[in-house]
Amino acid sequence: MTIDRRRVLLAAPRGVCAGVDRAIKTVEKALEQCGAPVYVRHEIVHNKYVVKTLEKKGAIFVDETFEVPEGNIVIFSAHGVAPVVHEEAARGKLATIDATCPLVTKVHKEAVRYAREDYDILLIGHEGHEEVIGTSGEAPDHIQLVDGPEDVANVEVRDPDKVVWLSQTTLSVDETMETVGALKNKFPGLLSPPSDDICYATQNRQTAVKQMGAEADLVIVVGSKNSSNSVRLVEVALGAGAGAAHLVDYAEEIDETWLEGVATVGVTSGASVPEILVEGVLEWLAARGYEDVEVVRSAEEHQRFALPHSLSSLHPKPPRPGGVP
Repeated sequence: MTIDRRRVLLAAPRGVCAGVDRAIKTVEKALEQCGAPVYVRHEIVHNKYVVKTLEKKGAIFVDETFEVPEGNIVIFSAHGVAPVVHEEAARGKLATIDATCPLVTKVHKEAVRYAREDYDILLIGHEGHEEVIGTSGEAPDHIQLVDGPEDVANVEVRDPDKVVWLSQTTLSVDETMETVGALKNKFPGLLSPPSDDICYATQNRQTAVKQMGAEADLVIVVGSKNSSNSVRLVEVALGAGAGAAHLVDYAEEIDETWLEGVATVGVTSGASVPEILVEGVLEWLAARGYEDVEVVRSAEEHQRFALPHSLSSLHPKPPRPGGVP
C-alpha cells in the first residue's frame, strides 16, 4: 500500500503533570541538600526512565519502610501512603518527606471526613494499585473497593441512604462514570464527592487522545506498563476509533510492522513521562518518513504545586570521621 502523506498528530497536553514534577523535584532536592543515599518507598512515579535516572543520582527505592536503615530519610511516592506507613517510619526513627500528589491528598481527606460521618465509602479503582492501597488505609473500616462496573453487583452497604463514592485519580473518566452510573442504579441515594476526583491531568490527556484517535491509524502512548494513566490512554485511543494503539517506554520498543499501511500516527504520553522520551519517538518516526507533526491541543495547563515543607528542615549529612566524604 502506497502512503501519499505521512503525518504525526501530537497530543497536548501530554507527559509530566504538576504532581509528578513535584515528586521528582522533591527527590532531586533531597539529594542536593543531604547527599546520597536518599530512600524512596516504592517508585516515586511509575516510569522506568525516571526511576533509573534518580537511582544514578543516589536514590534507593525500597518496597517497604522497614528496609530503610534507622535515622535515614525516606520519601513517600506521589501515589500516597496509608497512615500506618507514617507510623512505621516513626518507629524506625526516619525523617520523612511526603511527596504525595496534592490531588491524591484531597481524596484522602475526603475519605477521612466521610468515615468520620459514618458513611460507607465506595472507592472506584484498581485492586493492588498503590494509590488505592493508600486511600483505603485512611478509613479501612468504611471503604470498600469497586473495581469497575462489573464489580457493582458485589457491593453491599449498611445504609443505602448513607453511601458516597470516591475514585482513584488516574482512571479513565468514561470508565469511572460508567461505574458511578451502575452504583447509582443500585443505590439511588449515592452521594458524589464535592468535586471530581479524576485529576485534571488525566482528564486533559484523555481528551486530547479522544480528539486525535478517530483520525489516527496508529496511536503510540509513551509510558510504563505499571502506569495506570498511561494504560488508560491506550484504551481511550482504541475507544475513540484509532486503528491500533500501543504502549512503549522507549522509541526502540516500537515495532516497524506497526507502520504498515499507516498514514497518521498519534503520539501522546502518560502523566509521569518526561518529554525527552516523546522526543525520541518523534525522531524515530521522522527517520521513517513521519516528519509532518501537527499538535492536537485540548487544554492549557498552568498548574504548579509547591514542594513539601519538610524539605526545608533537612540538614546535610555530617562528614565521616577522618574527612572521608
